[in-house]
Amino acid sequence: MSIVTKTGDQGDTSLWSEERVGKDDLRVEAYGTIDEFSSNLGVARHLCLQDDVLYAIEDIQRLCFRIAGELASKANPFDRPIKPSDEAVVSAKIQVLEERILLTGFVLPGMTQGSAALDVARTVLRRAERRIVALSRKEPVSPELMRLVNRLSDYIFMLARAEEKAAGTLRFF
Repeated sequence: MSIVTKTGDQGDTSLWSEERVGKDDLRVEAYGTIDEFSSNLGVARHLCLQDDVLYAIEDIQRLCFRIAGELASKANPFDRPIKPSDEAVVSAKIQVLEERILLTGFVLPGMTQGSAALDVARTVLRRAERRIVALSRKEPVSPELMRLVNRLSDYIFMLARAEEKAAGTLRFF
């Protein structure tokens, strides 16, 4: 089976739920930006040095498939939607990091290669969040998904700081 289908040559694409929409549709823009975020996490995974951060990145990338799948579903619901427990797990992981890393001011991002890549990924996720909010103003988006995406950017921020703390480069201004 070839990945070349030619079905998108006229500027439209199929959602996971099989509807056809324009490639510039807000829904496509939202899940496409989540895909971009996940790709940036892939770069970060090759630059980060802390095992706990590497495991966290892979877990987040797996969540990205579910987030994108839910965003790519319109008429037929996605079979593995984001649940309140997903946000609770991420919040608990943030709390553990906050207990280990005391933030005493604004952070100068990118003090290591890994934290720099995580900081870039976080800004892409914030853009994805803006796209999801725009979509939610026109079509229903689950509040669980919106909360999780917001929480994930906090988690990525703290993972970047964990990399910096381990390297002794965490700086505040």
